[in-house]
Amino acid sequence: MNQKMEKLLDCIEKLKKSNIKKTIKARAREFEENRKKPIDQIFQELCFCILAANYNAEKTIKIQNQIGNQFLTLPEKQLAKKLKTLGYRFPNTRAKYIVEARKHKDLLKNIITSAASQNQKREWLAKNIKGIGYKEASHFLRNIGYTNLAILDFHIINILARCKIIEKPKTLNKKTYRKIEASLKKIAKKTNLNLAELDLYLWYMETGKVLK
Repeated sequence: MNQKMEKLLDCIEKLKKSNIKKTIKARAREFEENRKKPIDQIFQELCFCILAANYNAEKTIKIQNQIGNQFLTLPEKQLAKKLKTLGYRFPNTRAKYIVEARKHKDLLKNIITSAASQNQKREWLAKNIKGIGYKEASHFLRNIGYTNLAILDFHIINILARCKIIEKPKTLNKKTYRKIEASLKKIAKKTNLNLAELDLYLWYMETGKVLK
């Protein structure tokens, strides 16, 4: 184990003994509660993840709160117009993705409550929901209480690269994603955390915030 890896583990252990632990535990409970919500609200969380791809998380949370149930009802052009008014970066493309995702809403409920593994649920999302890849599918599933998938955004990748745990990838195909995910699973095991909790700790280390 290199010194930078040891330093990372030490930092996580210190945070686990700090007040931030309560915040992270509370957020994890919120994610678990999200899965019990009606499918319309779960669908809104999917829309959040579609919008959050390559965009600021805090701004996306505000947009999600402002649009709410209209994610399910607005025609594509009106949804795009509203996203644009709210300052969103990709209004037309993401409005199209959200409207297309509506046709999968009922099946989505069956998928997330099925006995399929978390990996199988992620595969289904990445295959069937436009605008959702491995990262966004993992993000969505984490936000509804699944705990064993990594969300490989640039914050997490930057930490792992700085600590010499991985080489920073030029692209994230499935093979590379799973390889990096395996590295995070080792860290999670060493710190006695699941991947959902580890993600929140690492995000806090990089940004000073606990979001979703």
